[in-house]
Amino acid sequence: MSIVIRMRKGYAVYWAVSAANAYGGHSYVAPVEIRCRWDDEQSMVRDNEGNEVVSSATVYVDRDLTFAVDGWGYLYKGRLSSISGDNTDPTAIETARRILTYGEIESLKYTPKKKLRIVKLT
Repeated sequence: MSIVIRMRKGYAVYWAVSAANAYGGHSYVAPVEIRCRWDDEQSMVRDNEGNEVVSSATVYVDRDLTFAVDGWGYLYKGRLSSISGDNTDPTAIETARRILTYGEIESLKYTPKKKLRIVKLT
């Protein structure tokens, strides 16, 4: 088993943006639980508009994240079962964080399962 797979021992909940609503916000697809490694560390990154911003965490995720419409989505550190109440709107969950950037690094053998997927969060 590769280091990329072994390092993802934690869990996160991911909400992809499904559409913009009539009020300038977004609606989200049903949340899914994913495997990850979550490192709470600050770093300077450029968001998808090219602005320099501070990221509060780096998350290494186990799958390609689907970015529909014009939003990046949200991640929550923990299991889906640990979210109490309504989990359909990540903006209502205090500890859910907006995704700033997403990148992928191919393995040397170009094996999709060993691709390193990196997410930076607000």
